[in-house]
Amino acid sequence: MAEPLVEVKSLTKYFPVFERGILMRKKVGDVHAVDGIDLVVNRGETVGLVGESGCGKTTAGKVILDLIPRDSGTVSFEGKEVHDTVTKGNKTERGYVRRNMQMVFQNPYGSLDPRMTVYDIISEAFVIHKLLSKDEWDEKVYSLLKIVGLEEYHAERYPHEFSGGQRQRISMARALATNPKFIVADEPVSSLDVSVRAQILNLLRDLQRDEGISFLYISHDLSSVRQVTQQVLVMYLGKIMELGPSEAVFAHPLNPYSIALLSAVPVPDPERKSMRIVLPGDVPSPINPPSGCRFHPRCPYATDLCAKEEPPIRELSPGHSVACHYAEKFE
Repeated sequence: MAEPLVEVKSLTKYFPVFERGILMRKKVGDVHAVDGIDLVVNRGETVGLVGESGCGKTTAGKVILDLIPRDSGTVSFEGKEVHDTVTKGNKTERGYVRRNMQMVFQNPYGSLDPRMTVYDIISEAFVIHKLLSKDEWDEKVYSLLKIVGLEEYHAERYPHEFSGGQRQRISMARALATNPKFIVADEPVSSLDVSVRAQILNLLRDLQRDEGISFLYISHDLSSVRQVTQQVLVMYLGKIMELGPSEAVFAHPLNPYSIALLSAVPVPDPERKSMRIVLPGDVPSPINPPSGCRFHPRCPYATDLCAKEEPPIRELSPGHSVACHYAEKFE
């Protein structure tokens, strides 16, 4: 039976919006970035979090790691509340959580300090967490570079001397330096060309197989999500619209939004015509999200019920749940 490593319940994060007045700022609303999401990442499992740009995926990843304070909800790592441990726990407990929950940021150009060599970037974790004696640093740094497909001589170079794909590998080596159990990988291949993208995806699979690391894989690239994940969650305007085993969601999506997203995935067959669904209108503002189902203004199947009542997440087949009043018609 699968053992939960990270459990997220009713996680919420709003960002206040202010209007500048003559004398002071006035709050005029909130950006509903993450609005009550639930997810579970089991040991040795990769869970995909997908959706359009601006739907709250990156914010969710940062809040799960407590890099951004949440407004409500809970995040547990190995059964212990992350925020309470980080803010109220002793030094040992805080260090354990920070070592074992790492992140690979989306932008490899902005997430690496340009003033530090690769060696310094990776070994910084040894300084902060006191994991190794200084005599062991060289061996560990070089072994991490080898794991991510780089050479020992790369350790003395600076980030600007590398390509985008190589920088993303350095980011991965930095995350691995603490021997983490859980990594949030935020769009790790979005800015890379196809050949490098395949190398990074293979690296993620190898790390999971060899090191037993669990991943939350955040992406809007559904093709890559299908390759590396066992579970997938579809997110729209801060809400989870569908979740379940990757093969089930990709083979039989049950939410109109999931169906539209999957219709945009290129088909590697020139003889087969794609049946892409073009959604009308633009994504509504997260400052003033629609009532009821958040997708109803763009949904071709929406009724008055969709505009009035928010659909609950309900399980329609083992492990496969959806937030849609009319999901049965898509089974």
